[in-house]
Amino acid sequence: MRYLTYEQFGRRFFEVAVTEARIGSAFTAIAGESFDVGPIGSGPGGLVKVLAKVRVNEPVITREVGEVISFVVKLPLHIGITVDLKVDRIRYDVDGLVTLPLTVLCAEPLQLRIEVDPPRPRDVFVDVSSRNMRGEIIRNLAQVDDEIRRVIAKFVATEVDKPEIRKARLIDVDVELGRAFEGL
Repeated sequence: MRYLTYEQFGRRFFEVAVTEARIGSAFTAIAGESFDVGPIGSGPGGLVKVLAKVRVNEPVITREVGEVISFVVKLPLHIGITVDLKVDRIRYDVDGLVTLPLTVLCAEPLQLRIEVDPPRPRDVFVDVSSRNMRGEIIRNLAQVDDEIRRVIAKFVATEVDKPEIRKARLIDVDVELGRAFEGL
C-alpha cells in the first residue's frame, strides 16, 4: 500500500471528482433546447426584420488538467434564419458554435465551484450559407451574423445563470461526505 500526503490526496480527489461527464451533466439541461429570436430590426434604419429558430445540440467537453482544472464546453447550434424584407423573405440555414470556458475552484467551507465565463458575441461562431448572391448581399447589409451572435451569447449567458445550472455547478463536498457516512 502506498500512502499519499494530504495535498496529493486532495489533488487526486479533485481530478476524479470533476470529470467531463460531471461537467456535462450540468449542461444537459441546455442541450436539446430550442428558442426563437426576433423579430429583430437590423440593417440600415432597422428596416429588415430577422427571425431565427435556434436549437442547441449535445455539448462537446474537453478537460485540461494543469495548475487548475479547466474545461471548454462547446455548444453546437443549428439555426434557421428568416430575413423579412417586407416584399420578400429569404431563408438561411446556419450552423453555429458557442464556446464556454470553465474553471473549477475550491471554496470555503469545503466546496468545488465550477465558474463559467459568460459568452460574448465573439465567443459565438456562425456559419451562414447563402443560396445565392442576392441572399449574401442582403445578409451582409442586414448585419445578420452580428445580430445573431449577440442574441445567442445573451441567451446562453442567461441559461448558465439559471438556478438549476448554478446548483449543478456547485459540489458541496462536506454535505456529500456526510451523506456517504450516514449509510454506514
